[in-house]
Order: sequence, then C-alpha cells, then structure tokens
Amino acid sequence: MDDLFFTGGVFGGTRGARLVPPEKGVFPLDHECELEKKDYLNCLKTSGHQSETCREFSKKYLRCWMEK
Repeated sequence: MDDLFFTGGVFGGTRGARLVPPEKGVFPLDHECELEKKDYLNCLKTSGHQSETCREFSKKYLRCWMEK
C-alpha cells in the first residue's frame, strides 16, 4: 500500500512532476482559422483593443472554430 505514495499519490496525482504545455501549433485548429484570427487580431490592434468594436470579427472567428 505504501507504493501508492511513490507512484503518483493516493488519488493518482503527480505532485512534484513538472507539467509541460503542448507545443505551439500542435492542435489542428491552430491553422484552420488563420484568416479569421488575423482579421480579429488586426481589428483589436487598430481599435485600441476595444473588443466591442470587433464583435463581428470575433463571431466569425468563433464560428470557424465551431464548424471545424
């Protein structure tokens, strides 16, 4: 029973283990909605990051994600 504490804890956790985020570009959607993402980010940049101004671009980008 003591082995549980050495192999990941009682509840299967990985205390002390170093978590590594996924590599950038690993997920397919990172590339499929590139145009919509660029349009949205350009709008944010030109509007001083006023998200309400870019609502239509945001909707197009999210719609692309939902369709994929």
